[in-house]
Amino acid sequence: MLVIAPDKFKGTASAFDVARWCEEVAQGLGYQIVSFAMSDGGEGLLDAIGGEVFEDLVTSPLGGEVLAKWSMRDKTAVIEMAQASGLSLVGRATGNDPMRATTKGSGQLVVKAIERGAEEILVGCGGSATIDGGVGALEAMEPLERFGGVTLRALVDTRTRFLDAAREFGAQKGANEFQVRELTHRLQVVADRFLAEKGIDVTEVDGAGAAGGLAGALYVAGAQIVSGFDFVSDYLQLGSYLKRASLVITGEGQLDSTSFTGKVVGSIAELAHTLGIGCFIVAGRATEDGISMANALGCKVALIGDPTSQTIPKPKEMESLVKSCVKGLLSR
Repeated sequence: MLVIAPDKFKGTASAFDVARWCEEVAQGLGYQIVSFAMSDGGEGLLDAIGGEVFEDLVTSPLGGEVLAKWSMRDKTAVIEMAQASGLSLVGRATGNDPMRATTKGSGQLVVKAIERGAEEILVGCGGSATIDGGVGALEAMEPLERFGGVTLRALVDTRTRFLDAAREFGAQKGANEFQVRELTHRLQVVADRFLAEKGIDVTEVDGAGAAGGLAGALYVAGAQIVSGFDFVSDYLQLGSYLKRASLVITGEGQLDSTSFTGKVVGSIAELAHTLGIGCFIVAGRATEDGISMANALGCKVALIGDPTSQTIPKPKEMESLVKSCVKGLLSR
């Protein structure tokens, strides 16, 4: 059996689309398949978990308004913070202002979920434009007492701690060196406030720095911080399918060393290695260390398009590129 379990190709194709394209190729070659659109808690979480989809108008990262999607299944609400507070909403790093980007809209979505009767709320903490320590979200969620009977989980793809969020992720959100220092100072002020007001030292919690500290703020509100990949893979029972498989195909837009720090591709590669099954990784781009780490786990890496090109494929080109790449791998 072949398991298909890709992550998104950020900016060009969703995990759902990539999985579908891989399916079509594999079916044409006669493979018995099972397919999943994966997520590590960032963008694509809605596709991975599913449910009835809602749209609500909330505050965008830079203070405007955005129509954000979220979903509900069996009293479990699924929120991608990137839908309300994501970097893609502001034109990536060049269009962002990390000094004022807010998670307020993400907190507003959590409130919307409560108002619609959610008893469990999953917040995917990835793809953010923000490094506000989750202050905007917490302010929108007040009074926090309303969450007393609700199971709240922050799904993360990193073990980054609260005070390290700006240093690790500031540049990719558009912050220069001076701004990174200022943002780190702000996070310290926020952490001191959490300790004084709530009695919680968020600086000692692994993963609290996810989404610019949003995970830490949710922790203060009573949330569990959990691995997004572990949660999604358990929910989809991915492990049980991999145990019966002989091969797995996964993929993402950029394969590098961070792919092996709790994200989808690295986690699947490690599972495949442990189980002794073959693993193909399809990627838009790859660094030398990313390829080396994949090869060390026995994975074969294939890049779509021209690996020497600095141009990212356009969304409309992705289907043919992915299909061609997968066909080449499976026809060997």
